[in-house]
Amino acid sequence: MWSFLERDVEIVVMLPNYMQIWGLTKTFGAKTKPFRLRVEGEEWAPDLRALRKAVSKRTRLIALCNPNNPTGAIIREDAMDEICDIARRTGAWILSDEVYQGAELDGKTTPSFWGRYEKVIVTNGLSKAYGLAGLRVGWVATTKDLVKRLWSYHDYTTIAPTALSDYLARKALEPKMRTRILARTRGILRSNLPVLKDWVSKREKKFSFVTPRAGAIAYVRYNLNIKSTKFARRLLKEKKTLVVPGDHFGMDGYLRIGYGSPVDYLVSGLGRIDELVSQIKAS
Repeated sequence: MWSFLERDVEIVVMLPNYMQIWGLTKTFGAKTKPFRLRVEGEEWAPDLRALRKAVSKRTRLIALCNPNNPTGAIIREDAMDEICDIARRTGAWILSDEVYQGAELDGKTTPSFWGRYEKVIVTNGLSKAYGLAGLRVGWVATTKDLVKRLWSYHDYTTIAPTALSDYLARKALEPKMRTRILARTRGILRSNLPVLKDWVSKREKKFSFVTPRAGAIAYVRYNLNIKSTKFARRLLKEKKTLVVPGDHFGMDGYLRIGYGSPVDYLVSGLGRIDELVSQIKAS
């Protein structure tokens, strides 16, 4: 993002999304234009009509997250192709954050934007599906010319990864080990998601969500008379439990709940949400 951002540059960003991109564009004085995921039937899908309206001749980059954070949605391939067509009309780049690839509940690897369009940047890493965030290792796939430009920016902040991180990352990405790690991740998700679904279904007047297809996160809608940031702050302060408020993603009335922890830890956290909800209702 640093390499693309200049004052008055126009960036189109999928919402909800990991919001560091949104914040960076504001910091650099670039113009940020959103297009949103919306619920269609039993899944979240990109509003392609809104994307067509948002993209102009001034658009330099379209930023996506697939699988999506925080909804756990996966963009269908026909929609991916249409997004590429929209970018191609104006020559905009597509930045596809694919860090949740490999954490799909059905075990089918999410298709990449790589190879669908000549101006694609794919980012990925070991922090999500691999569970190896402490290694601080990730990668970018794009054109040779852009890679050369990105290296110059990278060198301002990072000389090289640590030798141990480099060694462990290479071990994790060996084909057999990679298969084992991702199978473990998917097994945890398949085991834990029913716990969250059962909790939500028993509280359907207060909570609902579209079942995530990937990632250990769920974007849960709530029906309570309280703003999401206030709810999250109270939950943290009073119950020592952390969720991400929906308005941090530009959508109030939602909570991002992580469900990848050990089951007893997850159940305990959901119980603390119940305690706070009871207090809110009583007041």
